Amino acid sequence: MRPFLFLGTRAEDLAADGEYDAVLRFSGLAERDLRRVRLERDELPPLDLDDWSGIVLGGGPYNVSDPDDLKSPAQRRAEARLADLAEQVVDADFPFLGACYGIGTLGRLRGGAVDRTFAEPIGAVTVTLTDAGRTDPLTADLPGSFDVFLGHKEAVSALPGGAVLLATAPSCPVQAFRIGTRVYATQFHPELDVDALCTRIEVYRHHGYFEPAAAEAVKAAARTATVTEPTRLLARFVELFARR
Repeated sequence: MRPFLFLGTRAEDLAADGEYDAVLRFSGLAERDLRRVRLERDELPPLDLDDWSGIVLGGGPYNVSDPDDLKSPAQRRAEARLADLAEQVVDADFPFLGACYGIGTLGRLRGGAVDRTFAEPIGAVTVTLTDAGRTDPLTADLPGSFDVFLGHKEAVSALPGGAVLLATAPSCPVQAFRIGTRVYATQFHPELDVDALCTRIEVYRHHGYFEPAAAEAVKAAARTATVTEPTRLLARFVELFARR
């Protein structure tokens, strides 16, 4: 099988390794079949998409809506490379699944807008599939409504031209969308279970997602949630797009 490519942007090893391990576990891929590049420290060379089955982009503390003068050189470099890659995968209709930061990467294409209008605190939210989501090959096997883990400072406020909305929620209307037939983004984290979320709460205690003193309360609330469905998206993405 041609490998999948995983792109991460997390500088903190505990969160970065945990994210990659979770994608491995829930996708069913072995490390040899899910190659990783950490864009916060490493350059991503030009890609021949024919060498790959698909691309998965993880989340992280980068926000495309941050003022440019507050972005680190690593963030500006990663953002520019991902912007080029987004155009490449959309033009080729190449299998791509961007979780959380994928919203920022794809959401500004074709007249779309990403801003702070629909930020959501860390925790569980119920999302609902649209009519398109109920028939899309990636999401059709999910229930009509299900709970997800998320937490983000920015979100899509206007979909890219031609994008198809797949999932929504009252607190943030764009929870998942598709461009073309094989390029996807989710606002929520399909790789997260409650233990991984609690690890991230600790890692990002001082990153402005919540008051640092509230970390234990945010963890306790997360532990009361029942989030079982989103991780199925990773295995389904592999099932749909793995190539020999």
